[in-house]
Amino acid sequence: MLVLLPPSEGKASSGRGAPLKPESLSLPGLTDARAAVLDELVELCAADEDKAREVLGLSEGLRGEIAKNVDLRTAGARPAGEIYTGVLYDALDLASLEPAAKRRAARSLLVFSGLWGAVRVTDRIPSYRCSMGVRLPGLGALGAHWRAPMASVLPEAAGDGLVLDLRSSAYAAAWKPKGGIAERTATVRVLHAPTRKVVSHFNKATKGRIVRSLLSGAGTPGTPEDLVETLRGLGYVVEAEAPARAGQAWSLDVLVDEIH
Repeated sequence: MLVLLPPSEGKASSGRGAPLKPESLSLPGLTDARAAVLDELVELCAADEDKAREVLGLSEGLRGEIAKNVDLRTAGARPAGEIYTGVLYDALDLASLEPAAKRRAARSLLVFSGLWGAVRVTDRIPSYRCSMGVRLPGLGALGAHWRAPMASVLPEAAGDGLVLDLRSSAYAAAWKPKGGIAERTATVRVLHAPTRKVVSHFNKATKGRIVRSLLSGAGTPGTPEDLVETLRGLGYVVEAEAPARAGQAWSLDVLVDEIH
C-alpha cells in the first residue's frame, strides 16, 4: 500500500541536526527537479524579500519564513515526519506508533511537496515554506514542473498494491495515477454528515486517524474494495463509487458527525 499525503502549511523548526543532503532523499529520479526548485527558491528569497513574499503568497506576519528559505542548504534537517505538523499529522501521531507501525509508515507514506516533489517520512529535510500552488518566476507553476518527473518515478513507487490518495487538489495536480495504477487508487473525501460538506478540521483529522489505524494493523487492504470493507470494519460510514470506466480511480466519501 502506498499512501499519498499533503504536507502541512506550518512546519516544525529545523533544529540543529546535520544539513540537507539532497542525494540522500528517497525517489532519486526527482533529484534534478528538486535542485531546480531549491536553487530558484533560495535565490529568490535571498535577493528580494518583498518579491519573495508576493510569489510565495505570504502575509506580512509570515515574512520570517523567507529567511528560513534562504538558509535551506545550511539549516539543520530532521525526518519529514517530524517537520510536518498540523491537524492531519497530529491525528496520525507518528512518534507514538509501535515499532512495526513505524516501519510500515516508512515504507508506505509519501508526502507531496512544492519544494521536494515527494518525500518519505524518514527523509531528512529542513523546515521550509513553498506550497505546490506557487508559481516561481523562472520555473513557473510548481504543479506543472513536477508532472514529468513524477510520471517517471511514481509508478515504480506505487508498485502493484493499493494507492490511497489523501492529497488536496493542489498536490494532486503534480501526479495523477493512470491506467492500472488508477484502477488500484482510492481517493477519499471526509464529509460532515449533517451538512455533507467538506470541513477542513473533520477532513484532516479523520484522514490522520484512518492512516494511523491502517498502519497499526487494522488491516492491509490490497484493493479499493478491500479498503472500503476495512474502513467499515473500523466503524466508519463509507460511501464508495466505483470507476465509471477503466483507467479511473475509486472515490470514497467518509461521513463523520464529530471529531474527538
